Amino acid sequence: MNDGNDLVQRARGREAEIIRFLQDMVAFPSPSCQEGEVVARIVEEMERVGFDEARVDGIGNAIGRVGDGPIHLLLDAHVDTVSVADPDQWTVDPYGGLVRDGCVYGRGTADNEGAMASMVHGAALAKELGLLDGVSLWVSGTVQEEDCDGLAMQYLLENSGVPAQFVILGEATNLDVYRGHRGRCEYRIDTTGVSCHASAPSRGVNALYRASVAAVAVEQLNERLADDAFLGKGTVAATFIECVTGSYNTVPDACSVYLDRRLTVGESPESARQEVADVLPEGADVIVLPYEATSHTGMKVSQPKEFPTWTLDPEHPLCRAGVAAAGSIRGDQPALSRWVFSTNGVASMGWLGIPTIGFGPGEERFAHVADERIPVEHLVQAAAFYAHVPSVLADTLR
Repeated sequence: MNDGNDLVQRARGREAEIIRFLQDMVAFPSPSCQEGEVVARIVEEMERVGFDEARVDGIGNAIGRVGDGPIHLLLDAHVDTVSVADPDQWTVDPYGGLVRDGCVYGRGTADNEGAMASMVHGAALAKELGLLDGVSLWVSGTVQEEDCDGLAMQYLLENSGVPAQFVILGEATNLDVYRGHRGRCEYRIDTTGVSCHASAPSRGVNALYRASVAAVAVEQLNERLADDAFLGKGTVAATFIECVTGSYNTVPDACSVYLDRRLTVGESPESARQEVADVLPEGADVIVLPYEATSHTGMKVSQPKEFPTWTLDPEHPLCRAGVAAAGSIRGDQPALSRWVFSTNGVASMGWLGIPTIGFGPGEERFAHVADERIPVEHLVQAAAFYAHVPSVLADTLR
């Protein structure tokens, strides 16, 4: 069965199961490093729908497989979520999974547990319909993406026995096909000074003033950062400032400014770091922020917070297969575009060079917002796509 409309109808037969599975995941708050319950629920669902393999790796990712062919395709959705800062901004229970107006509401629906629900049932559908000839289809629910995108994906690809040759990410694409995004870096500018009583500021050196000069210099960098017709412009923004001072009438002797730097084509973490260093005043240094944490399995992990830009050639077989499969399922021509935010593709394509695209249910604009939601129809069509794309990729490679 290769007709897209027939596959959508088959997936629609699983609609109630997909929704129920998503609601179960949403019910478990799962910020980074606290995903244990949702990972266990994913493995349980993989086993229930007939996966050939379902397990948890060392860092805590859920991993499943159907099929045993020589082409290894990985479908990945991260299953950690951001927290709910103010429940009063929501009109529904953030963890209730309410279905209303054709959408499932709740934290994690669009980012990114909705894709996980569609992937698990899409893979099961592919097995049921015999659409895995020549393909091993892997499904991963990765952890800690919100705190450090790519870290758990890199662990999975290098340590967990998943020999992926191609990767499809489930981050929201509005059922279009995405082939890249800008890289990103997180920096801290540290300035030092000499403390003194604020009644006689000339006796000291104000670290806050030095930090302010540094922040203005960094802002002006935006005027000369690289631009790209596909990914857009490189950017840098100061996002937080903090001081060390004895009191409100003491000149601070230390101050830090935090930066978010987005990298476009032609920029690298190394070049971006040097650009910041070159505009800093005396007494200021640029530091790459580290990520250090303990996963829900107890594994201690660390990673510098520098993540590369990546794109995949639109003529690559994976891009062509993704567009063909999406067009068959949707009944029209999908856009071939890119994300504004960052994804686990920084590891699969950026660090490891494994061809990667994205196809996901939901819209990017609903990530991290109150009343986060995902259309039920997107869940159905995404499940049909994930069932369809293995055979389309295999045909494209022949």
